[in-house]
Amino acid sequence: MLLVVAFVLLLPSPWNVFGFVAGLVLFVPEVAFWNRRVRHKPVESGAETLIGAKAVVVSPLHPMGQVRIDGEIWEARSENGADPGETVTVVGRDRLTLLVS
Repeated sequence: MLLVVAFVLLLPSPWNVFGFVAGLVLFVPEVAFWNRRVRHKPVESGAETLIGAKAVVVSPLHPMGQVRIDGEIWEARSENGADPGETVTVVGRDRLTLLVS
């Protein structure tokens, strides 16, 4: 963000040059702060992050059907069965098929 401000200030004026240099000087600690903050966080992506999530049944689960999680539709399998509109919980996955109860 400070880098953008620094480039905006780069207009023909002595004070703008001073603001540009100050923005560049403050940009380095900002990058270091965010790098240190997110460096050790694990990447969360893929179907394994859905375990424990709540889903709404879109098509009947007897035993296979579809569920909606965060606007995405996934294939799902349920041993107990569920009807459209019911809320289920993701308890596992088998490749890209979610196991729900």
